[in-house]
Amino acid sequence: METPRERWVGHDAGPIVRPYAMTRGRTRPRGFTVDLVTILVATGRTPGDRVWLSREQRRLLELCRRPSTPADLASETDLPYRVVQILLEDLHQYGLVEEMPQGDPGEQPDRPDHRILMRVLDELRRL
Repeated sequence: METPRERWVGHDAGPIVRPYAMTRGRTRPRGFTVDLVTILVATGRTPGDRVWLSREQRRLLELCRRPSTPADLASETDLPYRVVQILLEDLHQYGLVEEMPQGDPGEQPDRPDHRILMRVLDELRRL
């Protein structure tokens, strides 16, 4: 007979947790949505007494102490992008992370236009 540890841990994969368990059954963001290159940063506020953060949300919040994109966060945490997107939505709703304002491309001539970057990403996805 298998022990509970054997059923929940794969020999090669490590701990097995389904993505829907991390997002409390949600498969899509409901309100605040971010794309791959949205820059997010922690607000520095502390969660209220009634706010419970999962281990994954605490890790994302820690990583957002420095400006980060959802793509970087997904890579850093080894979580699926959609899961990161939903967890970030919760953190935004709690007032713990916010989107960094993007300046007008005309104000920053040394930075490429975000439309060009999005087009490059789209073309890379097609490969």
